[in-house]
Amino acid sequence: MVSKKEQETIKEEEVVETPEIEIVDTKKPTPEEQIAQLETEKAEIKDKWLRTAAEFDNFRRRTTSEKSDWIKNANQRLVLELCDVNDNFERALANEGTSADLASYKKGIDLIHKQIDTILKREGVEKIKSEGKEFDPTFHDALAHIPSELKENVIAAVIQNGYTMNSKVIRAARVAVANGEKPVAAEKPEKKNKKKKK
Repeated sequence: MVSKKEQETIKEEEVVETPEIEIVDTKKPTPEEQIAQLETEKAEIKDKWLRTAAEFDNFRRRTTSEKSDWIKNANQRLVLELCDVNDNFERALANEGTSADLASYKKGIDLIHKQIDTILKREGVEKIKSEGKEFDPTFHDALAHIPSELKENVIAAVIQNGYTMNSKVIRAARVAVANGEKPVAAEKPEKKNKKKKK
């Protein structure tokens, strides 16, 4: 058996025995070395920044070009549909001078009008309904105040239709608004002539 003293001695020997530690050179770099290291880091950062700026500039140019192409080509489908309408108008006008009856000519023009309405509705374009409505400067441009049987500030006549596209006004309706005065009935020319004869 091992005595207590021997055990303590063994423990002390174990503690004393440590593996060799490699000593690292903790020498500080000279100011010249620090400057050179900082200059190298600065050059690397500047190079990365220039590359990033160039990549961003290229990305901006590319997206601007793509957006321009999208805008040009976005109208292509609509223009093709309008070409069909134009073809129909040309056919109708070519048959105008023939002996075709007026009713069929009118029917053809009505069909072309419906075709245009369908195209506009598909694109989200709607006519602003104005006649008999209260004047609203958001949707209407008042061109005149006229006497009318209608109340004041009610639209008496539509001069030019207005349109919205996807609920946004793209052209305000040009209207004449009632001024609240009743129209004065003009004398008929016959009455004037009868008065002169007497």
